[in-house]
Amino acid sequence: MSEALKPKLEAVDINRILELLPHRYPFLLVDRIVEIDGDNSCIGIKNITYNEAPFTGHFPQAPVFPGVLLIEGMAQTAGAICIASKLAESKPPSRVFFMTIDKAKFRKPVIPGDTVRYHMRKLSSRRNMWWYKGEARVDGTLVAEAEVGAMLVVEP
Repeated sequence: MSEALKPKLEAVDINRILELLPHRYPFLLVDRIVEIDGDNSCIGIKNITYNEAPFTGHFPQAPVFPGVLLIEGMAQTAGAICIASKLAESKPPSRVFFMTIDKAKFRKPVIPGDTVRYHMRKLSSRRNMWWYKGEARVDGTLVAEAEVGAMLVVEP
């Protein structure tokens, strides 16, 4: 499909994310996706609140959002736009599987009250597999980064 014919999505709200991804509370880690350019790039948004499940044990007296969940949020953001871009095909994907995490770095703690913006940019894709570079930012400051890979599965 030519670049001119590729559908461009402006934003995806929580209801659409729930249609695209199988994740549910407490493991759905993206609230909204904005600035979508097909499957090339997007920004996912996650509002961090104190009443989230990870804070009961990580750490109650000084809550820090787990870095591994930031990486999962990046993967969910990328997975949602991949699935959305493939829905027009005759056999749309039914599942997305996280395949790889590379070059993960955690730069600064994320705490309740922060709004994380997952900046995702496609590195490459091949058949049913995609690789993205992700940066998690709070108020413009880089808090985590990683390269993630995913595979979309079409079930018979």
